[in-house]
Amino acid sequence: MKIAAAQINPTVGDLQGNTRKISTIIKQAGHAGADLVIFPEMALTGYPPRDLLLYGAFLDEVERIVHSEILPLTTGTAVLLGAPWREENGEGHLFNAALLLTGGSIVSRHAKTLLPNYDVFDERRYFVPAPSRRPAVINGINVAVTICEDVWNDKDYWERRLYPEDPVEELFAQGACLLINISASPYHLGKAAKRERMLCAMARKYGAPLLYINQVGGNDELIFDGSSLLCSGGGRVLYRAEPFKEEIVCCEFAEGGLVPVTGFGENGGKAMIPGLEDRGLPAGAGAEEGVDWIYGALQTGLRDYLHKNEFSSVVIGLSGGIDSAVTAALAVQTLGAEKVLGVLMPSRYSSHHSVQDSLALAQNLGIKTRTIPIEDPFGSFLGLLNEGKGPHLDLAEENIQARIRGNILMFISNREKRMVLTTGNKSELAVGYCTLYGDMCGGLAVLADVPKTMVYRLAVWINERAGREIIPGNVINKEPSAELRPEQKDRDALPPYELLDRLLHLYIEENRHVHEIVALGYKRELVENIVGKIDRAEYKRFQAAPGLRVTTRAFGSGRRMPLARGYFHLCQASGKKNL
Repeated sequence: MKIAAAQINPTVGDLQGNTRKISTIIKQAGHAGADLVIFPEMALTGYPPRDLLLYGAFLDEVERIVHSEILPLTTGTAVLLGAPWREENGEGHLFNAALLLTGGSIVSRHAKTLLPNYDVFDERRYFVPAPSRRPAVINGINVAVTICEDVWNDKDYWERRLYPEDPVEELFAQGACLLINISASPYHLGKAAKRERMLCAMARKYGAPLLYINQVGGNDELIFDGSSLLCSGGGRVLYRAEPFKEEIVCCEFAEGGLVPVTGFGENGGKAMIPGLEDRGLPAGAGAEEGVDWIYGALQTGLRDYLHKNEFSSVVIGLSGGIDSAVTAALAVQTLGAEKVLGVLMPSRYSSHHSVQDSLALAQNLGIKTRTIPIEDPFGSFLGLLNEGKGPHLDLAEENIQARIRGNILMFISNREKRMVLTTGNKSELAVGYCTLYGDMCGGLAVLADVPKTMVYRLAVWINERAGREIIPGNVINKEPSAELRPEQKDRDALPPYELLDRLLHLYIEENRHVHEIVALGYKRELVENIVGKIDRAEYKRFQAAPGLRVTTRAFGSGRRMPLARGYFHLCQASGKKNL
């Protein structure tokens, strides 16, 4: 059996656009001699479709497309398609399904059993689990068809299981000899390697080859890495698709095993889809993830968020700091220099080197800049609000500068149809070291889930990758400062970022209590101070631009804290908010 598995990038809700992509692949794969074409989880709707699934008209259109546009393409080629599918008995239940289509008919339907309802997932809000499981019969072969989470519950692999059922075990008990998993598994650093280890262990356990096909691309804050796999029955990776790119994975199932191939029929070793390169088999074992994976994920998320929201250009406030520099470099690499505008907005407190560093960055990137000093509007605000008295040098005056800058960027956005990219990082957002309606203004927070220490690593990697200085050395080496009052430094309000990021990881990603963190050797006064800042800044994050997720616990849908609450992790922590 010749199989073509499509690692594709669907757009959530774009049923016609996704159908065109799916139809093209089915036709080309069929012409090339494929017996079976496989698509990821919810490929027809994109994942996650969220509350679009609550609209009957949306589900009606899904069913119409399957019957009238996709089934006619399956007369000579079988298709395994991920889509939401309603129960046929009229009870109204909705399944996250893999539809086996062949001969112009829906031959069988395989619903997802394990519905995740943690982190960024809400599947029990929409779907019901499969009431039963049975292998699919494809070309006379019993195939264990599973969907994403269904393979994440092996009692022999995980110390702690989330579900009592094990769909894979049940399917192999019924005589399956090949495991296929269609997936929409969102990325965070370390996820691809973790997933690969688990899948290889599962293939070894059952002594059966495994084909894993994952969605790729960005949908809102979630980024999907693809990294689709072929595994032998001995648990060896036979092929790994390139992360963050669309690709057709071709293989043959023969004599009980999978063999990766570069194409079928007359095409020989040529890719079936124009623009996809023939990569051959990757060398080495294991998907090692480093700064390059973070960069690839951010680039994917930025590109797709803009494209899927029909923006083609961006504007970024350049402060001379590391965050705006990395954001600008990512934007240029993703969109091209001609689509990126940098705006310098110096105040009376801006240092000369910050302006020069911003201009040097812009020259290195080849982007246009505008310099719009904010001294006049800032002076007007001080005169109006301080009633003729001198500057108070307080928080209100610091924030009005950030809000003036935010207004300027939003004006440019409105007039020139450029999306504003906010530049704040996870460390600052966590402790509220940012200004609502000021530096938080914008359509997308590119670095919102990137800790400050990782931002520095990205800057160094960007220069190393380019083989030249893209981000000026002074930007990387100088002490960070918001420059909103004389001689201001980040260390005036925060501990060193290396220490801060360790504390943030323990509290946010590992859900450690203050007492647990202190027990690890950190000073109680410091821990209480940082935890208090995190708790009090929740309302700011609630109003922040969406951010791209690259860690195990991002702000947004993966961390949902009440704004008005009576419980804090510190008895003395107050919910008092200071904008």
